Amino acid sequence: MTERKALVVGARGVIGGNLITHLEREGGWKIVGLSRRGGPDGGHVRHRSIDLLDRAGTAEKLRDLMDVTHIFYAAYQDRPTWAELVAPNLAMLTNVVDAIEPVAPRLEHISLMQGYKVYGAHLGPFATPAKEDDPPHMPPEFNVDQQQFLERRQVGASWSWSALRPSVVAGVGLGNPMNLAMVIAVYASMSKELGVPLRFPGKAGAYTSLIEMTDADLLARATTWAATNPESRNQAYNITNGDLFRWSAMWPKLAAFFELDTAPPLQMSLTEVMADKAQLWDEMIARHGLVPTPYSDVSSWAFGDFVFGWDYDVIADTSKSRRAGFHQFVDTEAMFLRIFQDLRDRRLIP
Repeated sequence: MTERKALVVGARGVIGGNLITHLEREGGWKIVGLSRRGGPDGGHVRHRSIDLLDRAGTAEKLRDLMDVTHIFYAAYQDRPTWAELVAPNLAMLTNVVDAIEPVAPRLEHISLMQGYKVYGAHLGPFATPAKEDDPPHMPPEFNVDQQQFLERRQVGASWSWSALRPSVVAGVGLGNPMNLAMVIAVYASMSKELGVPLRFPGKAGAYTSLIEMTDADLLARATTWAATNPESRNQAYNITNGDLFRWSAMWPKLAAFFELDTAPPLQMSLTEVMADKAQLWDEMIARHGLVPTPYSDVSSWAFGDFVFGWDYDVIADTSKSRRAGFHQFVDTEAMFLRIFQDLRDRRLIP
């Protein structure tokens, strides 16, 4: 079999990083990872530091990648408002495709990472369980614009696209703005350091609403499946662990891992109450012999506030992927505990 070459865009995020690990484990792939920070090369992986908003620079830095067969796009640029997210995130995807398509005649597939924003989950209560063919909502929404760009670009092309729509993704990854597992792990570790119980900080309705997660490794397996399965050409798929839960039942189990008591939920802004904890974090690094990690890189409290503010069900229908042949699943409680233990083993938390 001819070796495939993957271009992983957003290689240092929790999604891109876990995808690279999976591709290495799967074998048969050469891998180029793109990110702003770059990274260490090793094995079949080569990293490049790149500013994808620099159109000319992107074309120049990618012009030698003539043997790319698959683009896995998981890059993201944050902005203060939903409207402001559209231009940079659409531009980055456009710049990558414009750079690779003309020079890579063996290009087979472009994989796009999306999320439940396609269904309006970020705006308020939405129709659940969400289905891939649900009607669109009022823009702006960059996930939708990115898919429409690929749909238009694919007409008459030899390559195909797929779109993966995970729920909240959990995995090990630092410096990523959307990693709920890190939010909980650092919040719990600091609660223990301060001798206070682990309180759910979100809205009262969020504590009892249904929610689901997507394990980063499961997502990686689904991503490569969709990218290499001929029947998945030009299709979107919801990808989740396969189970639903309520924080009211999950929270005490997560607290038990950290040997913490729980107390009644208390709504608070993590962005505000954790803003003054940098010194505490540095003291924890010294006291527990942790890997020195800047406080700004260990967690995104704003993302925690966002997820814990969902006082409505956030669930999607995954039967389409199962009908197409992807049958893997993950127990969410076991996933959280595995990630926490991994963080502890790596000396990222005490």
